[in-house]
Amino acid sequence: MSEHSGVFAPGSPCWSDLGVDDVGAARTFYADVFGWELQDGPPEAGGYLIAMLDGRPVAGIGPRMGSGTPNAWTTYLATADADATADAVRDAGGTVLVPPFDVLDAGRMAIAADTTGVVFGLWQGRGHLGYGRVAQPGAACWNETHTTDADAARAFYSAVFGYRFEVFGDPAEPYAIAKLADAAVDADPVAGVFAPPSGFPDGVRGYWVTWFGTRDTDATVAAIVERGGRTLTGPADSPFGRSALVLGAQGELFGVIAVPSD
Repeated sequence: MSEHSGVFAPGSPCWSDLGVDDVGAARTFYADVFGWELQDGPPEAGGYLIAMLDGRPVAGIGPRMGSGTPNAWTTYLATADADATADAVRDAGGTVLVPPFDVLDAGRMAIAADTTGVVFGLWQGRGHLGYGRVAQPGAACWNETHTTDADAARAFYSAVFGYRFEVFGDPAEPYAIAKLADAAVDADPVAGVFAPPSGFPDGVRGYWVTWFGTRDTDATVAAIVERGGRTLTGPADSPFGRSALVLGAQGELFGVIAVPSD
């Protein structure tokens, strides 16, 4: 088991939550697919659920925000000061879609878009710091942005969070991994940036993807499809594990990838 405790370093993906039309249906879907125990928040949380895995929080599910937003997973990047980071987003040419506000005593959050239009969240943890488990079956193990302009995205996240990037892979399909500014040279990366050569459907400017771990990618994809989801890519082998991009039963995109299990 890979338990996480304490504050996430600023710029690290620290939480993922799902906004959907039918929270009850999502509750059943993800409990079946990942074995999550979904706990109800207090009445003032507006129907928000916390997904628990082996006694630790791993994700959230709640009603989607606004009539014009899609059913989607949102990746939240940690910050020690949501207001200052929101200002940095604006200074770097991004957009603050939802200005910082307090979420009960859990923390302070904002929703923003980078210069390529990709939406992400900011999270300043207080009572709730973020993922309680990572890099294990049923928990988030990686977050990356798929964008129309990888150069612009890298410049934006470097300006806001101090990311430094290493680009590798096929020159026709380069992939950039981000490390935190003050991290050691051999430190683990925290996120990725990718511009799919096939592009996106009309009207889609890109998105952050949360990848969840699984013991068996093919079995998890089969469970997703059986419950109304569908496969976008894979399952296929990769240097990092057998993986697939999928849509959940309400059209939300996420990834599944095989990870070692104890």
